[in-house]
Amino acid sequence: MLSIIQAAGWPIWPLIACSILALALVFERFASLKTAKVAPPNLLDEAISVSTRELPSSETTQQLAQSSALGEVLATGLRMLQTHPESNEDEVRAAMEGAGRAAAHKLEKYLSALATIASAAPLLGLLGTVIGMIEIFGSQSGAGAAGGGNPAQLAHGISIALYNTAFGLIVAIPTLIFWRYFRARVDAYLLGMELASEQFVRHLARLKLSK
Repeated sequence: MLSIIQAAGWPIWPLIACSILALALVFERFASLKTAKVAPPNLLDEAISVSTRELPSSETTQQLAQSSALGEVLATGLRMLQTHPESNEDEVRAAMEGAGRAAAHKLEKYLSALATIASAAPLLGLLGTVIGMIEIFGSQSGAGAAGGGNPAQLAHGISIALYNTAFGLIVAIPTLIFWRYFRARVDAYLLGMELASEQFVRHLARLKLSK
């Protein structure tokens, strides 16, 4: 590997930095987008059960908010009624939608960075290719009067061009795959949270009318 890096020349170092950053972001997103941290399967049912007859205590609401991203959205609706009992359904829904937008921003964290790396890596590989071609033509023109090119410089220029092109694609393709995977996963989470929030708003409306 070290010999490949040496043969590829200095243009490969930005690609290596991109690959390390992309790998770190992928591990971070895998850890942050676990179902238990975003939207546990039974959380909505639990939130409805603890508020079937009356609003839960502040401590219970705080525990719900700390449980997951969905829990924070649901807890926002409970807090709205706890602090402003006169709030109507539209006001509770608006508060929960604001919390949902904040949760969506957290779920989408670093996805733009992954997309940028996936787009920039082939361009960095192309830059290395162009630099390798410049070295090839430079070696040829510099030795043209002597009747032939410099084989060492010619080989070095070819290696820079090919290694950087290949490494750029090696970095870009997995990063693009992971970005699309995380994008689809976040979209699925957001849809589930939206449906759960709407169901919880209707539950809170019924709870308020029953009082």
